[in-house]
Amino acid sequence: MTISPIERAADTFAAELSRWRVDRGMTKKQLAARMGFDPSYVSHVEGRRHRPTEDFARRAEAVLGAGGAIWRCFQQYDELRHARAPGSAHRDPPVPEQWLPPGTGLIVEQEVAALSYQDGAYRCVIRRALYNAGTEPVTRYLVRVAVDRYPNDPELSNRYHRDRPLTFDELDLRAYCGDPPAREPMRWRKKHDRDAFKEVWLLFENDDGRFPLYPGERVAIEYGYTVGQEKWGQWFQRAVRVPTRKLTVRLDFPEKLDPHVWGVETSLSAEEAPLRTPLQRRAEDGRTHVEWTTDEPLLNARYRLEWRFRAQPTDAPAEPVPAPAPAEAAAPAGEPEPATTSAETPARASDRMSAAGIVQRGADLLHRATDPFDLPADAAAAEEVLTELRAALARVDQLHLFSKGVGLAAPQIGLPRSAAIVRPPDGAEPVVLLNPRVVDASAETDDQYEGCLSFFDVRGLVTRPLRIDVEHARADGSRIITSFEQGMARLVAHEIDHLEGRLYVDRMAADVPLVPVEEYRETGRPWHY
Repeated sequence: MTISPIERAADTFAAELSRWRVDRGMTKKQLAARMGFDPSYVSHVEGRRHRPTEDFARRAEAVLGAGGAIWRCFQQYDELRHARAPGSAHRDPPVPEQWLPPGTGLIVEQEVAALSYQDGAYRCVIRRALYNAGTEPVTRYLVRVAVDRYPNDPELSNRYHRDRPLTFDELDLRAYCGDPPAREPMRWRKKHDRDAFKEVWLLFENDDGRFPLYPGERVAIEYGYTVGQEKWGQWFQRAVRVPTRKLTVRLDFPEKLDPHVWGVETSLSAEEAPLRTPLQRRAEDGRTHVEWTTDEPLLNARYRLEWRFRAQPTDAPAEPVPAPAPAEAAAPAGEPEPATTSAETPARASDRMSAAGIVQRGADLLHRATDPFDLPADAAAAEEVLTELRAALARVDQLHLFSKGVGLAAPQIGLPRSAAIVRPPDGAEPVVLLNPRVVDASAETDDQYEGCLSFFDVRGLVTRPLRIDVEHARADGSRIITSFEQGMARLVAHEIDHLEGRLYVDRMAADVPLVPVEEYRETGRPWHY
């Protein structure tokens, strides 16, 4: 049996991946979790059932630390793949010879996150030991402050914080770089200012000068802020957005409040579960100290400590009364109502989308350019795909309120064809896109957070043009050009990316992390223009 060069290159990649995985003492499931892929995906690649993608190769190289061996194998495969189809309209964007982790090559060698409660307020202090493993100086560092008074009731929490917005004045944010006696205050600049969500650039500069973190250098930064208990909520979460070697979380509460603390963790490939290691507790000088530490936390994992004070503080704020729920029809006679308990954990957003038939991130299909329709000869096939897309959108509509509009591309329902449907935020007739391509775009752009049904647990900040002109086909084979602006331009561009084998994360700046959906405070609101 003759093996083609491209098949031989794919086999070589799979063998190299397997060799490095075994050498690092990792199972396929462990490697998939560290890479942020579905547990079965590594098995499929090693078993030659899936071809490697650029995203997969970059992550495998970074997680396994293969010194470029895995990446070189992928490059050889990739060159052969594109040489076989020289007329292909899509090619993955170029990447540096050495893949750098998110955050411009930054690595957090150790993070210590401390939260203390005293006199009706929480004080949070984060200290990170940074190492610049990249090739460029680091001049800024993005930090995020998110509060959620009622994390189990998003609607109530949104209303609460809309009436009581978090302000920068009350935060009293202060940041420092280095250790005494060379400690320098850091200037900071607002990036996003929402009711319960703030993003800030910590700048490696102050009034006396600049102190960038150069490649190969290490430094510790520390920042702290204060939030009143009436806005904080009884939880403290750490999200791993850049490669981190060690993470420590500390809580410090008055012993007289008799705090009861527990913890949970989640990742892109695992449901919420209790922390894998126990919390350490000690009492000293009238304070209860709780500490939890983990080595090599998974990228994109989230670790959350929760608590309740069994002896409630006397200055605790009064609980707002939720708005009454609309009346519901009683269950039909003879049909018992489904039992629910407060201990039930709601399914992750990505799990709900997967159950609705949406292909999830990690699938090779989402990284391949789609096949165009030959219209009008393929008119019947195109209509079948559109029918499937409409049915999938109807299922998804039962799971989420899309105030910004919504789109769905054929690869997201397992069909490698160039078709998508985009529904405007005002509920107007959906736009049908067959064989679309962007032929012009405005120079003016804006940044907005986007979500994707194929990984709906997070949101990402993406720069896109405010206007695009799109040439697309009709079923009779004729082609038209339609101009889209603002929100519709963003939605349409997002779906065309899907048809070209791209995800919105491919367009995000390297130093801007993804935002867990529970920290995103613009759900239910349209984009701002």
